[in-house]
Amino acid sequence: FFSSRRRHTRFLPVSWARRCVQETDIEVLSVIAQQVLQMRNAMLENLTQFQFFEREIKLDSSLGVFITMNPGYAGRTELPDNLKVLFRPVSMMVPDYTLIAEIMLFAEGFSDAKLLSKKMTKLYKLSSEQLSSQDHYDFGMRAVKSVLVMAGQIKRNEPKTPEDIVLIRAMRDSNIPKFLSHDIPLFNSIITDLFPESQVVDKDFPELVDAIHRIIDQDGLQRVPSFVSKVLQLDQTMRVRFGVMVVGPTTSGKSATLHTLKKAFDYLREKKDPNPHYQKVELQILNPKCISMAELFGEVNPLTQEWTDGLGSKIMRDFASSDTIEKKWICFDGPVDALWVENMNTVLDDNMTLCLANGQRIKLKPQMRILFEVQDLAAVSYTHLTLPTIYSVQISVVAVSLKK
Repeated sequence: FFSSRRRHTRFLPVSWARRCVQETDIEVLSVIAQQVLQMRNAMLENLTQFQFFEREIKLDSSLGVFITMNPGYAGRTELPDNLKVLFRPVSMMVPDYTLIAEIMLFAEGFSDAKLLSKKMTKLYKLSSEQLSSQDHYDFGMRAVKSVLVMAGQIKRNEPKTPEDIVLIRAMRDSNIPKFLSHDIPLFNSIITDLFPESQVVDKDFPELVDAIHRIIDQDGLQRVPSFVSKVLQLDQTMRVRFGVMVVGPTTSGKSATLHTLKKAFDYLREKKDPNPHYQKVELQILNPKCISMAELFGEVNPLTQEWTDGLGSKIMRDFASSDTIEKKWICFDGPVDALWVENMNTVLDDNMTLCLANGQRIKLKPQMRILFEVQDLAAVSYTHLTLPTIYSVQISVVAVSLKK
């Protein structure tokens, strides 16, 4: 393992390459500190070549090493002292959300971006102050960015829709699925206060609703309106986000919601529905906590240096190599904590790439989705609350029972 780290690092001083190291153990950070120290000493001496462990390599004077971190995060490793002394700390300030939202709205094609950006940031500020405090509620920069991207997609698909209506729909579609039932009326009232003259008409999906009703009847469930609404919300969420966390207690209907949507898509494709969004779904479910990290994401044999794929990486590799247009969902059904979900950072962000320990990168396809089915998010850090969309299911909202 340490030889592979050294092999990767030795290319940095001689090229414009960029290398990102995330969530490494304290022993690995100590080794990296020795490597950085060697490069730093060579730069202080203005050398063009230097001895890097067992070989001599060239040194580019433009080499730079940076560390970004949030101290105190769950599962984070503190930097060892021999690495800290090589770096100078730089403090960051809170960004101007209104200005960033204004620029992004202009970039997405909104002409009234200045006013809409002020109303949007005000909405998020009021929501963070007035709604109940929950682990999975997020009103930070990542949440703002995801809403703006969704608003841009809606505007491009419906160019004749008024801009304020587009933004309201994006904010509602992004936030309502994760809110608890008692917070939804308050959130809607805040929107009404900020946009008093805007009347939003909910978009209808009659063919999907009909398919959901048919699947509910086939599975012997009841047509509870709140359950049908949650299935539709899950579809809307997965249209715009690559990762979705389905959160709720046992027997709240998390699995029923997911499987009902899958079967509805399969039914509509069998009927040859003209909408290309409705494709057959291939669903793979695994429990990440019943196997080790090596069995989940793969490992390098320390003796033979051969790579063996883990269960999760094998499923993602197979899905990514498929040329079909069918939807492919991977569901991690089990507790989410900082120990294993850190490997999913680049999967859930804009990169949509799984980075393995052997240096391989698996680029995932747009028709793929990553789902997490969890009971709570008590052990999840802030980063992993903001990368995927949170989709909350409550027993009081989704009442699914067998017919007698």
